[in-house]
Amino acid sequence: MELAIDQLITRGREAFERGDYVAALADFREVLEQNPQFADIRHLAGLCLSFLGQSEDALAEFDRAIEQNDGYIEAHLNRAITLNELGRYDDAREAFDRATEAEKHVGGRFPAAVSARIANGHLAVGDLYMAASAPQEAVREFRSALELRPLFHDIRNRLAEALMQLGEFEPAKHELLKAIEGNPNFFQARLNLGLCHFRTGAHDDARAEWQRCREQYPESPQVRAFLTLLDRTQRREA
Repeated sequence: MELAIDQLITRGREAFERGDYVAALADFREVLEQNPQFADIRHLAGLCLSFLGQSEDALAEFDRAIEQNDGYIEAHLNRAITLNELGRYDDAREAFDRATEAEKHVGGRFPAAVSARIANGHLAVGDLYMAASAPQEAVREFRSALELRPLFHDIRNRLAEALMQLGEFEPAKHELLKAIEGNPNFFQARLNLGLCHFRTGAHDDARAEWQRCREQYPESPQVRAFLTLLDRTQRREA
């Protein structure tokens, strides 16, 4: 039986914590096949690859995590460490400088590395609430995470998904627009924004978002299914 995304994330994190990086990587890769924009899972996949001695592949994952969330200080730091291990010392120095610069912009009560760990802890608890069909509790956890790290756009997308489960589509749209403003290539957030438009009857807006998703990932089965649903809905209404 196929596992849900939340279950794969939980199982992967548990495998990672006990040092089973092969099993963790397999789960994280399955998650990323369906949700390629999860920066935190991308970062964890990079760490697994690094611990398995696959430095070049780890570097590629850290690069993609940073593309999705330039404020992800841990990804910058692990990217720098990996570059140093590969003997790319000038690139490593530049990566450390980028991490330092990103940390300056975080502020708040805690050091950046600590606030990121706490934020990801709230994210993990929120994901567990989502898996338990308790979106109201998940919203609370995701908002707590974003108070600490407002530039973690993947968490903002999760917040929007929880709000959508509660039928709160306008607040969800607000969060998704903020996530897309921070990362215009955030595929999953744009897909969800189209779904919010569809659920509120704004079919032309939904089509516009899903068409942009199709331009980004032409072979995506999710985009194809959503556009087919939209076509059938509009034919019935015609």
